[in-house]
Amino acid sequence: MASTTTSTTWDKSKPYFPVAGLADDGWSTDDEATASCFCGAVQLSFPTHGPGFVGSFICNCSDCHKLTASIHASNFTVLDTHLKHLRGQENLKTFAQSKTIFFKEPGKENTMTNYFCSTCGSLMYRVGAAFPGMSILRLGSVDDFTLMETKLRPTMEQYTKDRVSWKAPTEGTTQFVEDGLHGLV
Repeated sequence: MASTTTSTTWDKSKPYFPVAGLADDGWSTDDEATASCFCGAVQLSFPTHGPGFVGSFICNCSDCHKLTASIHASNFTVLDTHLKHLRGQENLKTFAQSKTIFFKEPGKENTMTNYFCSTCGSLMYRVGAAFPGMSILRLGSVDDFTLMETKLRPTMEQYTKDRVSWKAPTEGTTQFVEDGLHGLV
């Protein structure tokens, strides 16, 4: 279960659950793990590989800049059939908009819907018309930090045309000037 270790390094071959928000019941197995919001009201489980896990990526698009209030987002995608709401689904609020970076063609469905914890405001995942049957989660919501270094380590970086000049390409990732997600599906 949760560890309260405050060391700046950890054994990346073992699960690591630092104090991060109010949830202290995150877990991971060989095949599945949890993601929680900052206050702990919402908790999801998802596959860490194989069926249901689509991929992990860095996104520098303008949507992700604004949604994260940062220079990029660290994401992973899972099939909706494999995403489980362990608690707090009723606590999720949505915000949807159709002015997104995907499908700039007139008449195409563009809507991206963001699912936030209504208590603490954490963005838990996004779903979009451009990605039917999938949810895009944030790596920062994953409870076992070791997974960010291992199974969920990003393999692709997209929208590099919008990456700030002082950030180097993410090491070990395939680079895409624009959309790279549709190549994963």
